[in-house]
Amino acid sequence: FFLGCVHFSFLLPSVKHKAPQIPVLRSKNAQETNIPFPAVTFGPTDGRGPEGMDRRNHGAHGGGKIRIGVCVMEKKVSCSPMEQILERLHAFGEFEIIIFGDKVILEDPIESWPLCDCLIAFYSAGYPLEKAEKYAVLRRPFLVNELDPQYLLHDRSKVYEHLKLFGVPVPTYAVVRREHPNQELNYFIEQDDFIEIHGKRFCKPFVEKPIDGDDHNIMIYYPSYAGGGMKELFRKVGNRSSEFYPEVRKVRRDGSYIYEEFMPTGGTDVKVYTIGPGYAHAEARKSPVVDGVVMRNSDGKEVRYPVLLTPTEKQIARNVCQAFRQAVCGFDLLRCDLGEARSYVCDVNGWSFVKSSYKYYDDAACILRKMFLDEKAPHIYTIPAHLPWRISEPAQPSDAVRNREQGTVGIPTQSEELRCVIAVIRHGDRTPKQKVKLKITQEKLLKLMLKYNGGKAHAEAKLKSALQLQDLLDATRILVPRARSGRESDSDAEVEHAEKLRQVRAVLEEGGHFSGIYRKVQLKPSNWAHIPKSSGEGEEEVPSEALMILKYGGVLTHAGRKQAEELGRYFRNNMYPSEGPGLLRLHSTYRHDLKIYSSDEGRVQMSAAAFAKGLLDLEGDLTPILVSLVSKDSSMLDGLQDGTIEISEAKAQLHDIIISSKVANGGDPAGFPWMVDGADVSTNAAQLLTDLAELTKEITSQVKRLSDDENEEVATDSDSPNHPYDQAKALWRTEIDMDRIAAGLPCGSESFLLMFARWKKLERDLYNERKKRFDTTQIPDIYDSCKYDLLHNSHLNLNGLHDLFKVSQLLADGVIPNEYGINPKQKLKIGSKIARRLLGKILIDLHNTRREITEVAAESSTRHDPIVVSSTKRKERCYHDSVRNENFEGSSTDEKSVDLDSHKETKYCLDPKYANVLDPERRVRTRLYFTSESHIHSLMNVLRYCYLDESLNGEESLICKNASDHLFKTKELDYMSYIVLRMFENTEVPLEDPKRFRIEMTYSRGADISCLESATNTDYFLPDDHTMQIMEPEQLQEVGSYLTLDKFDKMTRPFAMPAEDFPPATPQCLAVRFCEDIESQGARRQH
Repeated sequence: FFLGCVHFSFLLPSVKHKAPQIPVLRSKNAQETNIPFPAVTFGPTDGRGPEGMDRRNHGAHGGGKIRIGVCVMEKKVSCSPMEQILERLHAFGEFEIIIFGDKVILEDPIESWPLCDCLIAFYSAGYPLEKAEKYAVLRRPFLVNELDPQYLLHDRSKVYEHLKLFGVPVPTYAVVRREHPNQELNYFIEQDDFIEIHGKRFCKPFVEKPIDGDDHNIMIYYPSYAGGGMKELFRKVGNRSSEFYPEVRKVRRDGSYIYEEFMPTGGTDVKVYTIGPGYAHAEARKSPVVDGVVMRNSDGKEVRYPVLLTPTEKQIARNVCQAFRQAVCGFDLLRCDLGEARSYVCDVNGWSFVKSSYKYYDDAACILRKMFLDEKAPHIYTIPAHLPWRISEPAQPSDAVRNREQGTVGIPTQSEELRCVIAVIRHGDRTPKQKVKLKITQEKLLKLMLKYNGGKAHAEAKLKSALQLQDLLDATRILVPRARSGRESDSDAEVEHAEKLRQVRAVLEEGGHFSGIYRKVQLKPSNWAHIPKSSGEGEEEVPSEALMILKYGGVLTHAGRKQAEELGRYFRNNMYPSEGPGLLRLHSTYRHDLKIYSSDEGRVQMSAAAFAKGLLDLEGDLTPILVSLVSKDSSMLDGLQDGTIEISEAKAQLHDIIISSKVANGGDPAGFPWMVDGADVSTNAAQLLTDLAELTKEITSQVKRLSDDENEEVATDSDSPNHPYDQAKALWRTEIDMDRIAAGLPCGSESFLLMFARWKKLERDLYNERKKRFDTTQIPDIYDSCKYDLLHNSHLNLNGLHDLFKVSQLLADGVIPNEYGINPKQKLKIGSKIARRLLGKILIDLHNTRREITEVAAESSTRHDPIVVSSTKRKERCYHDSVRNENFEGSSTDEKSVDLDSHKETKYCLDPKYANVLDPERRVRTRLYFTSESHIHSLMNVLRYCYLDESLNGEESLICKNASDHLFKTKELDYMSYIVLRMFENTEVPLEDPKRFRIEMTYSRGADISCLESATNTDYFLPDDHTMQIMEPEQLQEVGSYLTLDKFDKMTRPFAMPAEDFPPATPQCLAVRFCEDIESQGARRQH
């Protein structure tokens, strides 16, 4: 696409390319080279040969040809793009191409260099830039790329400074300069999850670049909440462009570096190539930060596809070209979603050509021709009737491309085409969530609280970072005795307190597992005392007691990761009809608009990353995939704040129903059993509760004996060192640790002490001995814990575990569906409060898809209007004649930005003029929302019961009767359960017809627990890899039914957040990740 000049190919039919056959012109003293270029003149060996010099002078002045000197290293001349473009320039017949050659450039004095009118000269390894400058001063040719600014490109800090001077947006950055390796700098501070440079803080993830522009070893450091580690980016070696090192946490100190914020780009880089300030060609490629695997085509070249630039990005291209006075210039563009879709320049490369695009070569030759003629012979410039290197035969895509298109992404023969896939997915298998509460009075712990709450007596402290948790672990190790004292004088309270301290220590010592997410400690002051101030004047208030709350667990297991990856692969192969592996083709050609959102919980984020790995067939660790592809949106996918009151009321009512074992309203509407209050609650629930308490005690006592044995082993091993707390030294095992299983230890990293604490807390919380009262809200937790141990710890042979599973399942089947409302109207009310924003975003997704399709259809109709087409051609010819800068402003204001989403999402649009695909305008939008059980149930309840709302009186349910029956029998939406909405377009129906767009709704119950239901104490039926399979999706509508987008919108809009009420998308950890000073904030606003 052009900024300021027309493509010749717009004026001519698409044709094949034919290299011109032109005789080589050399002087008698010219030296042969190995450069396979047929249409050139080489500089003489001595540079002073009279015959050679006379011939060149005669060619320029006598023959009227303009001499173009190519003063670059031979390696650069012989590359395919340079050959293609020089051949085309020579084919015009107006230019004589003079290639200097390495010997002339490196050995001969500049006075003997060939004469030329226009000079192509640029730096590469070994190139004498200073010598070329002197030649330019001596001969004063027209320079395509000026030479002096090329020195700037060797220093990344100077590049950024220069870009800022010209108003080009760059990432927030700071510079660290060292005179010698390992030099200590007083302005540089490094902590576990951030660095500070001159008071400016950069929280991980951040990027570390050498200041030396020729050093391409760039590092990305990841935060502990995402597993930590470092990814090294480097020049492509084979099929690798990066490597991940999970153990590396500290930055390099051997030289000078730039540190900048990491910009989330959805796993895509954009390379922009200018030819003068009026032309920019952009190509997108898979970013090396994702998995480091280079995508290559059948010719072994990296796969890149042309994409459209926004008007703002076109202005950036113009500014970069003018800032460095490099007409032919390449630079890297980052499109990021930090709160709003914006683009930043992160590197400027200087002279660069597109690697393999004949259309680009045509454009480049035409623009350079005009550039040379404007400078040296403006009076003879004309637009040729045809391009001299072409023949008038229509070009066709190669057979390989055509076969690949038809075989993998062939559009179904029927009239319907898939346009949008929206999925809301629950996280994978996890460990049970845990919480420990204890009162602390120890001075060491109270001082720790004051250290991290700013010294405020009444403020609470939250400890999450590795440094904070290490401090807490050190203090706890001192306070916890190595073994139980066994003294009779110890009260029950003292024994319990000591046990809880041991539990805290054991949790903090547990290795890996996203420590920043899975271990969170709150210290809340509860009592205070007055003591004399240290100055001796008056008193001050200090905390004397505090409540410690430690939350841990909820870790995605090896089975959960495997479930997520497998489900991603299933989506890739089954959710895109007639595609097969063609989804990858759609995605690689930027016709698949993918965005992945996750709640703030670690298990949810990593489920999303593992799913993305399977969906896109990625390799390597999950940390880079998580940071690169997954966006956190806690306000949309986290929390129950909006429905807390109603949920509490529902749980209280449910408690009464369970205790009384009676259905509240007693009725059973014929054929609609789910309409009863407390449906699914067992009629003998009260007796089951008693059985549940007894069986829980039995399991707890068995685990206690195992814990006591473990504690004795620790006590006898008194010489064992206290290992320092290493937060997330590894993510977690992706396979079962068979050594632990063989040793009779719990699966994963849980100790018997923590396992006992888990069951003891469940036993204590389920039934209050003093009050003689059951807490029915503990039923799902017991069921969850029992299910976990039955699947992962069956090798421990806990007697009665299977019986406990059966009893807890019977009770959980009544509790889980009713926690979010005991009847349909209450379920609808609670569901609409919890899923309001999520449902609103889904409607935005669907309507944006329809709007884009409508706009493309309208543009297509305009293109086929012959009057409009001829008018467009006239405008393009005028555009070509007016290639100068002033035309950019007009073009930028007339064009639409590609950012069409109300939610400010970055989007990559394939450029149809340059893409070698059969259907470049075909696009599929995919939006994936990863969340927890509460949001899955809430969204499903809205879809099931929205028709009951008074505003929709008389409307039929979105869910058919058969599906409602299945949902009633489902009870639980287990791990990796999901709801999918797919929107299809019927291309044979007019755009304004409501039936143009159809919505299909499916769901899956998630993990198939039938293996647990059929298991016995011999664990014969349990899967060897501890992984439950994901159940196939089921239809929510009758086969053959037709749900239009308008109908779906009408039924769900009353329960969705309106688009105009959506708050701006919150930048991902923006307030924490880096702190900008006032000056840089003002500069960014100006940009």
